[in-house]
Amino acid sequence: MAPHRKPRPTGRTRAGIRTPALATAALTSVALLSQSATAAPSTDDKPSLEEVEKKVGDLYRQAETATEKYNSVKEKTTKQKKQVDNLLDDVAKRTEKLNEAREELGSYAAAQYRTGAAAPDTAALLLADDPQEYFAQNQLMDRLTDRQQESVDEYVAQQAETAQRRQEASEGLEQLTESQNALKSSKAKVQAKLAAARELLSQLTAEEKARLADIEQRKQEEADRKAEELARQQASAESRAESAQEAPQDTSTSPSTSPSPSTETTTTVEDSTYATKAAKALAFARAQIGKPYVWGATGPGSYDCSGLTQAAWKAAGVDLPRTTYDQVNAGTTVALSAARPGDLIFFYDNIGHVGLYIGNGMMIHAPKPGAYVREESVFYDGESSIHSVVRPA
Repeated sequence: MAPHRKPRPTGRTRAGIRTPALATAALTSVALLSQSATAAPSTDDKPSLEEVEKKVGDLYRQAETATEKYNSVKEKTTKQKKQVDNLLDDVAKRTEKLNEAREELGSYAAAQYRTGAAAPDTAALLLADDPQEYFAQNQLMDRLTDRQQESVDEYVAQQAETAQRRQEASEGLEQLTESQNALKSSKAKVQAKLAAARELLSQLTAEEKARLADIEQRKQEEADRKAEELARQQASAESRAESAQEAPQDTSTSPSTSPSPSTETTTTVEDSTYATKAAKALAFARAQIGKPYVWGATGPGSYDCSGLTQAAWKAAGVDLPRTTYDQVNAGTTVALSAARPGDLIFFYDNIGHVGLYIGNGMMIHAPKPGAYVREESVFYDGESSIHSVVRPA
């Protein structure tokens, strides 16, 4: 921090406005400074370290949100490109067949000429938009055999279908261009947020960076404490559930209110099946620990948050959608207190982040740009940041 900067006055601020006592002090300072033309310029407009930490965090979250939008647009663009490519291939094949059929129709016209009909203009036929009209104008339709007339009709139908496909391909190309422009825009937004975060961090002194690390450390310790608390709650709930299962059944209980053996068996099988799949997803996720977060990445060398969860559950034989916005709807929502290993933990009101729950209040996730896939408390950004928990299989 610059040596001429005055110590920041103590006291709370709210929405950037000081308390009356601080405001009075500030006005007094202004009055004194106005009396001295040689007074040093004020540096009070420089944001506090806490404000920088919050701003950087907000920018990273905004970058993640922009990344998920980028992923969504990219997925849409990829599908559109595939559809357009298929349409263009179909148009090319149909056009080739039409050219072959048109040549065959030319041979029909030439045959009629040899039988005494008026000399046909074969070149005109090859360029004609409507072969039926060409044959009618040249008084050849009545001379064609039934099979030849069917060929003309088939050609006209194929010509109409090809024109329709060509129109669809043209419209598809226009939509693809729009999507590609939107993709570029989404990419630019992500890069702008990341650049702004880097710029803020680059302005910090070595002392400020050390203090910022202390702030992050305190947040981490609080997150770990909350994770331990959640782990105790879940362990207690499991213990109560096991005790209830082991307790003797009350024979006076009405059969209509008692769970049937078949229901219990089905639940046990479902739990076992999920646990098996979740174990595979978690094993995959653990193997990715230490790999860098790269926005838009789906592996194998790097991941963003939803790319990691998608790849992990794919290893367990479950296909998840690409983005957090879709993954949050790809399963059953459960309470955080009931979260089980393998569940997806979503964060923020805009569902901009996701991690894979591993139990004991911890998860594996790809946190943010500049970080690496790691295990971390689900409270890493505060309890209020948790949006929902989803069981995907």
